[in-house]
Parts: sequence; structure tokens; C-alpha cells
Amino acid sequence: MPASPSTARVINDRLALRLLQQDGPLTATQLKTLTGLSRPTVADLVDRLQDAGLVRVVGESGSDRRGPNARLYGIVADRAHLAALDVRTDGVAVAVADLLGTTLAEATLPIAGDTGTRPAVERAVVMLERTARKAGTAPLHSVGIGAPGLIDPVTGELRNTAGLPAWHRDLVRELQRRLSATVLVENETNLAAVAEHRVGAARDRDTFVLLWLGHGIGAAVMLDGKLRRGASGGAGEIGFLPVPGTSGVPSAVNCDGGFHSLVGSAAVCELAADHGIEARGPSADGAQEQDPAAAFAVRAALRADDAGSEAFLAALADRLAIGAASVVSVLDPGCLVLAGEVGRAGGDALAARVEERLARMSPLRTEVRAGTLGGGAVLRGGLFAARDAAQDALFSPGG
Repeated sequence: MPASPSTARVINDRLALRLLQQDGPLTATQLKTLTGLSRPTVADLVDRLQDAGLVRVVGESGSDRRGPNARLYGIVADRAHLAALDVRTDGVAVAVADLLGTTLAEATLPIAGDTGTRPAVERAVVMLERTARKAGTAPLHSVGIGAPGLIDPVTGELRNTAGLPAWHRDLVRELQRRLSATVLVENETNLAAVAEHRVGAARDRDTFVLLWLGHGIGAAVMLDGKLRRGASGGAGEIGFLPVPGTSGVPSAVNCDGGFHSLVGSAAVCELAADHGIEARGPSADGAQEQDPAAAFAVRAALRADDAGSEAFLAALADRLAIGAASVVSVLDPGCLVLAGEVGRAGGDALAARVEERLARMSPLRTEVRAGTLGGGAVLRGGLFAARDAAQDALFSPGG
């Protein structure tokens, strides 16, 4: 059935707003071309969106830079702010951005392992509130949180997972209680996949699997442009995948003996040491030394031109291919992204090694790419999740 006039207006307005957000600023003529709408319809929707405080004139375009046709319209980016939190076992990072995704303020908070639950939660909440104030006076509309562990697909809550700090769950609850903003929780690896899909290594792929290679190991499954979370929210818990080459098998509460034991941070550092490569921890001696130890070891091996370094990289690629082969045989994604600090450190060189070994193990052709966003992918994905949540609420007249 044809849409009613009011429904058609809402559809047209949201289409124009999305184009302005993705490609703007735009003139009315450009909006007409991109939307396929008539000139009077575009003129009406621009008036509506200006009256609603959603768009404004931000400049002029063209050689003459005069008249209505030269006006450039843009989103009112400071109508509301968005925030993202990257919750790790040893701390929290936060970023606050406007509706166009421009980062306005950032902060990090280390949290020691012996910190009590209540102090840890209070410090993290205060840090977010302080960062939001630093970003400006616009209200905080949505907050996207990336955390390790399982997210209940029904309630959207972070489930109690063995090995993770108790303050993780309490932090989410406290933010939901204290903030007037919408608070969303997503697995950190899934948010990294969203970010790599939108602005990173998988921009041209709607179907791919992202392997997060950091302190822990995880996977995110993107099929036809949509994240697949599984019946219990556990799709991608690849650290528990039983693989050859470990000393045992994983259990329901411990991934030791699974894929994690081959390519988790501790395993990569141990493998590097076996090949005479130093895996230095974080220090203040320059950008590369800020890498986690495993990522530092991979970078060091790539810089060196010796047999030990090449043997280490070959062994690491062999290990990664073992787990990747299982993913490929089940999902046939056609593309695998090596993300996280270690994936970015390995870059194209490590990706090429994994792709070559995977081609020997599987008849399913799979391109392997290096993630481009590194550890910052979780925050980027959190901001995208927050922005998506804000769009339907704000990007309509009266929103």
C-alpha cells in the first residue's frame, strides 16, 4: 500500500538526514539528486528540518556563492552528544562525540586488580561525567559500552562471566541508574567489527569475520551487513574453540586449552621468547613502546631481518590459521579481519602469512586483511552504536 503523506514525509526526512550525516554538508540541489525527490519536496523537507532544529545553513557552495541554491545545509551536530566506553579488565577508556561523530573529549582510567567494586564503579562513572562536561553543554543522549564477555540477547545485560571483574556488571547498572541517556551494552569484539565495517578494513564487505587479537581472543560475525550474536549472545567465543597443539581442552568456565591458549597475549609472548624476541611491556619511551607486550613483540619481529623473527611470525601465522580454518569451514565468510592490537601490529605482513596458510588448509577462498583501527576500534564502534540509537529518536521532527 502507498504510504500516507505524513509517513512519506517522515521517510523523506530521515533519508535526507542520513545523507547529510554521511555526505554533508549538501545543497538542496545535491539532496534532490541523491534522494530522487522533486525540488518542491526537497524544499519542504529542508524547511521542516530547519524548523525542528535538526539542520541549519553552514555555508555556501558554487562559484557565485549567492542565493538559495548555493546554501549548504548541515546537521546540527551539537544538538546532543554521544559517549562510548571501552571496559577492559584493567581499566576504562571513554570518548564523547557530537552527532556527526567528531570526538570532543577523551579520557582513560586505569583500575588496579585489587580495587574494590564500589570504588571502581564510582571512579568510572565520575570519569564519564567529567569527560561529558569537558565536551560541552549539550545533553548526553546515548552511551555505547563495549565489554568483554557475554551480553544477554533478551535483556541486553552483561552476563556474569568467570574471570572478569565484578565491577563490570555493576558499572553498567550504575550508568543505567544515574544517567538520563540511553545506555547500550555490546561485546567489545562486535563493536570492533562495526567500526572496521564502517570506517576500517571491511568497508567494502558486508560479510566477514573479525578476529580480535589482544589480551584475549574473540570473533565477531558480520553476515549481510548485520552482526550475528547467537542464541545466547555467545557467537564468536572462539577462545573456547578446541584446537590441536594445546595441553588439554577448554571447560565451560575456562578457555585454557582452547584457541586462547595458542594465540592469546600470554601465548604470543611465550612464543616470541622461544624465538629470542623480547616482548617488552608498556613504557614511556615512544609510541611503539606503548603497545601491549604481544603487539610489541610482533612489531619487533617485523622490524628485524633474522631467522628467529621469521620463524616466530611463521609459527604465529600457523597458530592463527588453525582457529581461522574452523571459522571458515562453518561460515565461509570470504574475508577475515585480524583486529586488535596484535592484528594491527602484524599488519599486512601477518595477514598475508595467515592467508597463505589458510589456503593450504581450506578449499574455501578467504581473503585475510589487517584491521586498521587497532585498540581504538572498540571506542569507535561504541560511538557508532550510540549514534545509531540516537538517530531514530533525534533525527525526526519533534525528536
